[in-house]
Amino acid sequence: MSTTPLPVLTRGFGSTRRTDAWWIRPAIIVVLLSAFLAYAQWAAMQGDHYSYGPYLSPFYSPLIWGANAHAWFATRPSWIPLWFSPAMVILPFPGLFRVTCYYYRGAYYRSFWADPPACAVGEPRSSYWGENSFPLILQNIHRYFLYAALVFVVILWHDVYDAFWFPAADGTTHFGMGLGTIVLAVNTTLLTGYTLGCHSFRHVVGGHLDALAGRPVRRAAYECASCLNRKHMYWAWCSLLSVAFADIYVRLCSMGVWTDWRIF
Repeated sequence: MSTTPLPVLTRGFGSTRRTDAWWIRPAIIVVLLSAFLAYAQWAAMQGDHYSYGPYLSPFYSPLIWGANAHAWFATRPSWIPLWFSPAMVILPFPGLFRVTCYYYRGAYYRSFWADPPACAVGEPRSSYWGENSFPLILQNIHRYFLYAALVFVVILWHDVYDAFWFPAADGTTHFGMGLGTIVLAVNTTLLTGYTLGCHSFRHVVGGHLDALAGRPVRRAAYECASCLNRKHMYWAWCSLLSVAFADIYVRLCSMGVWTDWRIF
């Protein structure tokens, strides 16, 4: 049987035979991720306007210290610098969970590193290292940040519960609902869908098994995680935008720019 060797085409950076606007998608991702990172860094450094009534910004949850009813400790430990806000303690955990996420890795590899910028488009280097060497081999710690993210999801649902209890002038609390309650509940729902649809969570609950027969609980968990995983990209983006909006909502209400609409 005769064979005909096919030539290997080597394209320069950005060169392609594609005629569509392939660059729009990576450009949008660069803009959105850069804007989120800039805002999250700014918000974390403020150390103020992170709560309003029963609402607590997800950027500051759990609130480790502060003169606030949400805080675990009333005062900042003396060994922590004054410029170090409570958000700086907790944000690395959900942040690194996203940075090492399989979807986000593909997104910023293409968009920021152009590796490659799109299918059938030339990339800036000719060799391929994969994730077998430093520093990208550290991406394998994603599963451990998943465990931290699961703890944060539980804490955020507790914040949603607290958002139903409004303080009164006499020092008591009363059950109610405001627009902020809905904002925090929607955000936590999206974060839960993103976390439970994670590839690593799907592996932990059943993907590592050779067979799920005879394991009804494992099977149900695996199927639920797989269902969420099919739309993992959408959960990733919606939860990213919602967590930023939740902080913006609480912050602007605290500053008096927005007025929280009390439903009942």
